[in-house]
Amino acid sequence: MIAHVRGRLATKSADRVVVETPGGVGYEVVVPLGVMERLPATGVEITLATELVVREDGWALYGFLDDAERRFFQRLTSVSGVGPKIGIAVLSALGVERGARALREKNIGLLSSVSGIGRKTAERLALELGEKVEEFTEAPSVEVPAGAEAALKALERLGYGVPEADRAIRQALAGNGTETETETLVRRALQILTTR
Repeated sequence: MIAHVRGRLATKSADRVVVETPGGVGYEVVVPLGVMERLPATGVEITLATELVVREDGWALYGFLDDAERRFFQRLTSVSGVGPKIGIAVLSALGVERGARALREKNIGLLSSVSGIGRKTAERLALELGEKVEEFTEAPSVEVPAGAEAALKALERLGYGVPEADRAIRQALAGNGTETETETLVRRALQILTTR
């Protein structure tokens, strides 16, 4: 088990980095989008919490900026049929807290909007992990009304990304949780999105 890698950030590409240790060994590490965005410039020394995944077709090292990200990745990949590629996709699209909240609330619409996750996989993830991700969420779980999923899809069709659309819908619900009609939620969410 390789628990962490510390060294100079040698290269950054689409979804992976190379970390060169003081001993001269370069580790290629696959990282989620959120980690890539927070990494410093090349040449700077970094430490990544890592998870080594060994398969028949090869070994791969996955890297995270903190232990919570690594543990959430481990939790995701513990589900049958969910591999590291899906784990990285969930972390890239939703991050730890929003991903965990989507699992707790069984928000199938949001989970299945992640690249590589179909409805059945989203349902399996929510079923198996819904009660096992509480440590990763800051706010208590709330029930997501059916109109919210339809509103999310509508905002996606209008060109908004899933994370920003989901945030806007949550704010719209928080503003007046009693009104859950899709059309009203879309209108309120659009107001929130256009006033930023």
